[in-house]
Amino acid sequence: MVSVTRFSKACVDCVALFFCLAVMCELVSAQNDTEPIVLEGKCLVVCDSNPADWKSSSSPLGISVRAANSKVAFSAVRSNNHEPSEMSNKTRIIYFDQVLVNIGNYFTLDSVFLCPRKGIYSFNFHVIKVYQSQTIQVNLMLNGKPVISAFAGDKDVTREAATNGVLLHLNKEDKVYLKLEKGNLVGGWQYSTFSGFLVFPL
Repeated sequence: MVSVTRFSKACVDCVALFFCLAVMCELVSAQNDTEPIVLEGKCLVVCDSNPADWKSSSSPLGISVRAANSKVAFSAVRSNNHEPSEMSNKTRIIYFDQVLVNIGNYFTLDSVFLCPRKGIYSFNFHVIKVYQSQTIQVNLMLNGKPVISAFAGDKDVTREAATNGVLLHLNKEDKVYLKLEKGNLVGGWQYSTFSGFLVFPL
């Protein structure tokens, strides 16, 4: 009775071993023929730094890409013949009352650009002086500090522009505006412009 039991157990073990070997062989065969080989490693997610379409989208991983703050641009001009002191503007911020473009509404009524997100931004300005005896100096300000300046003071030229441009690395809530450091803007109203836009976010 004992011998029969041992023989039966040995048969069961052999059958189980044979079945396991068969399954392993089948898995290896299937993997070599059709299934991809699974390798251990780390997953790296690569994002396009310059996507063709910045509209809201969702990736297979469930990562949402939002474009609420991705498109930022403004351009404004002066439609009134005045200088900052006539507006009781002690800060001497140059006021641009006619806004041509304001995508995102980040150019405020006080003619200050309020940065919505971290990124690289482009700014340029063109401020006119019209009297030969006038000399003007215009500063582009970042959070109250001058970044670049432009001058117009040729006495032999009736109309002359203080113009300049720059790329800036801005953080959220940074403030950019133009300040009249010297002179006045009487007479140069419709010829003065201030523009900026987001080049790419960071």
